[in-house]
Amino acid sequence: MRGQTDPFGTLTAGLPVGGYSITINKDGMMPISIPAKIDVGKRSVVEANLTSVDPITPPREGFWVFDPPHTGVRFAARHVGIGTVHGRFANFSGSAYISDNPENSHVEFSIEASSIDTGNRTRDRHLRSADFLDCEKYPHIQFVGSQFKRRGNAHWAINGSLSIRDVSRTVNLEMEYLGSLNGGYGEELRCAARATTELHREDYTLDWNNMLARGIAIVGPTIKIELDVQLMFRCDETPTPPD
Repeated sequence: MRGQTDPFGTLTAGLPVGGYSITINKDGMMPISIPAKIDVGKRSVVEANLTSVDPITPPREGFWVFDPPHTGVRFAARHVGIGTVHGRFANFSGSAYISDNPENSHVEFSIEASSIDTGNRTRDRHLRSADFLDCEKYPHIQFVGSQFKRRGNAHWAINGSLSIRDVSRTVNLEMEYLGSLNGGYGEELRCAARATTELHREDYTLDWNNMLARGIAIVGPTIKIELDVQLMFRCDETPTPPD
């Protein structure tokens, strides 16, 4: 089972008799696992002291550009109420400016809508049509994020505007910063992050809603978005990613 403590760090749970291993995680702290034994008619109390870890250093101040061959833009949607269809966008570009105060940073990216790929040509043609993305009329999906809020050691919320078709809505990306290093194509400085969000189709007039005979929507109402991003620090020596 999983659980979350109250504001005072306490978690109470009822468990069958037996032995257990309890793993405790808190952002900015070193995870620990401790044994616990549950006996009949007895209340077991487990206490733990967590050790803080060094905070992750934010990326270097300046301009950064996406490295598309090492970046993924993926999505998932429910299908006929029981399954999930996964897909990706193959073509996109993006950049970020990291401020000396990371909360004042800025990120933007643009996705070529017609590059949608779910592994099925018939379905992809339908998704590119006016029933969904209407790619001929609206060739790009765009996001601009200008409000960064730190949630913990490596976790941030990015508030911004996502534009699909002719509709723009405010969305929040939940981001985990994964660190930076030199290397990849050469000795360029790069950093990585993972971000997720969930969209409601009808917010963007993606409201094609065919139903099965028993009233179940063929396509679910929400879309889960996941981004795995690598960026390179922009300077005179920044390499050009290969096609």
